[in-house]
Amino acid sequence: MVTTIENRTILTVTGADRAKFLQGLVSNDVPNTGAALTYAALLTPQGKYLVDFFLQAVPDQILIDVAHDMADALLTRLSMYKLRADVDINRSDLNVARGTGPAPTGALPDPRHPSLGWRLYSADTLPTDDTDWAEIRVINCIPESGIELIPNETYILEAGFERLNGVDFKKGCYVGQEVTARMKHKTELKKGFATVRVDGAAPVGTEILSNGKAAGVLYTQAGGLGIAYLRFVRAVGPMHAGDATVTYEKVD
Repeated sequence: MVTTIENRTILTVTGADRAKFLQGLVSNDVPNTGAALTYAALLTPQGKYLVDFFLQAVPDQILIDVAHDMADALLTRLSMYKLRADVDINRSDLNVARGTGPAPTGALPDPRHPSLGWRLYSADTLPTDDTDWAEIRVINCIPESGIELIPNETYILEAGFERLNGVDFKKGCYVGQEVTARMKHKTELKKGFATVRVDGAAPVGTEILSNGKAAGVLYTQAGGLGIAYLRFVRAVGPMHAGDATVTYEKVD
């Protein structure tokens, strides 16, 4: 199955310092070959999420695949850090396609989870399909920018970036690295995203209550499940999000 993603933008980073420039900014190791996609995020100095994206190294440039409505903010932020680096950052006319069937030439696996299939950057526009991407995200607890991932609020480890191959703890310094490393070395995260069972439905962003106390927030829902941001210590027994009943079953 194939679909062109209309809400994505491809930025190009060119110049002799392009890899070094990005390496000092983003949460994952910057690729030096086009053999695979890299999932990464740009953080605030306080370690909070600003924007997530995919990186692909191609001859003479690095492509950044980012949500369309976050592209301007990312371009502005990267330009702010550029200083004297030999780097140019521009928009491209490339389209983003993705699918769950046989991968066409040039497509690469989505690095977050095998169920997300592949992604392809092309000048062509490919037809849409009926893949339920929301259901795939919910089942595998994969947060999305603009829904679960909230700029200046989300911490990437609470969002599962380690599980989603979006952070490298061996690469060295980047913006927000110190806070992220401290969270990594805690014995256990007290908050984070999880897949929950949902009986009923509630608007995205509905507060989850457990015995009258705030236990989290319910986000994307599909097939009787949902992605929730939870305070794990309070996520016990049946909880409520509006008129919906929410149940969290921890998987070790």
